Amino acid sequence: MPQAFATPQVATTGNHADEPQVHHRRTTIEGVEIFYREAGPRDAPVLLLLHGFPSSSQMYRDLIPRLADRYRIIAPDYPGFGQSAAPSPDQFDYSFDHYAVLMDKLTRKLGLQRYALYVMDYGAPVGFRLAASHPERITALVVQNGNAYLEGIGEFWDPIKAYWKDNSADNRERIRQAALTLEATRWQYLHGVKDPTLVSPDAYMLDQAYLDRPGNNEIQLAMIHDYRTNLPMYPEWQAYFREHQPPTLVIWGKNDQIFLAAGAEPFRRDNPGAEVHFLDTGHFALETHGPQIAGLIRDFLAKH
Repeated sequence: MPQAFATPQVATTGNHADEPQVHHRRTTIEGVEIFYREAGPRDAPVLLLLHGFPSSSQMYRDLIPRLADRYRIIAPDYPGFGQSAAPSPDQFDYSFDHYAVLMDKLTRKLGLQRYALYVMDYGAPVGFRLAASHPERITALVVQNGNAYLEGIGEFWDPIKAYWKDNSADNRERIRQAALTLEATRWQYLHGVKDPTLVSPDAYMLDQAYLDRPGNNEIQLAMIHDYRTNLPMYPEWQAYFREHQPPTLVIWGKNDQIFLAAGAEPFRRDNPGAEVHFLDTGHFALETHGPQIAGLIRDFLAKH
């Protein structure tokens, strides 16, 4: 059974002037500008934060300062998301394979030889591709509502599966209405949340502002369609978990309907040493349980 959740204490510094600040940087990979947030000592252990849909590295805005006293934090935006460039799908391959290649090139450019991964939602198929391809670089995995097992795929995905089978104009419009509107974005943040006052409206309004940029819907539809390539890779990622047994911390908003809580426990099936914690919240667990998640990460990484 999953371990019982207890609220850990988050370490703080006594002198606020010494608290880490976040830098907002840009670099170019394959001719595409990539935005990333960076904080923490450059010689500290590295934690790479990979964001989910429909967000960007802004979802880690509060987590980064809570960890950067001890770790070097890198949190990029994928092309088409946040502050990174958003070339037309006619000129750029929007796929999870390509995102993984770009993130690998980013880590190389920044000199990140070894790093822990925090993966959430879209970050999971990007990060698991990195980990399976270069297991020697991965020091630990932190998985927050990031799926790698069919048990986590429920009825929510039925219309998306129909879109995978038939990339028609009608199905594209159905997915556009179901996934790319303000109502849909707000639902992702608030569904399953016990206290909605803990969720900043700025978070989902900013995500929606990025989605509403001219041409961005087409980018997101391309990525949603390409998500079909992830499920056939689950056995490969599970084999990576079994063979390499990376230190793994699984944190799951148990009320998530996008990736069901049933997808959390199987990580222990392939990696018995994995820690699994369920939180009484939804998909974007950091919005409601940020201090608790930071404490879990600090305690976990201190052991590994």
